[in-house]
Amino acid sequence: MDTVASVCALTVSLAAAVGVFARVFSSIAAIRKGQQCLLRQQMLEVYYKCRESRTIRQYRYENFAMSYHAYKALGGNSFIDHIKQEVDDWEVIS
Repeated sequence: MDTVASVCALTVSLAAAVGVFARVFSSIAAIRKGQQCLLRQQMLEVYYKCRESRTIRQYRYENFAMSYHAYKALGGNSFIDHIKQEVDDWEVIS
């Protein structure tokens, strides 16, 4: 009987651990999606602010490039690739 009780206790513990893992994984996925949205919004803000003049300050371009790489690392889609290609053609000013 002690073996059966031990197996039951272990099973309950494993089920609880799986439940906790599922909640943590879900939270991490939500944070990643939120970060993607913030990065995309930040890049689009720079794009729309600078697109008429087709010039971009160096610090702003560097931030844009870092945001782009982070966005892609988080699994961001190809929509922003077209924006990045256009920004890369702009004049970078100091």
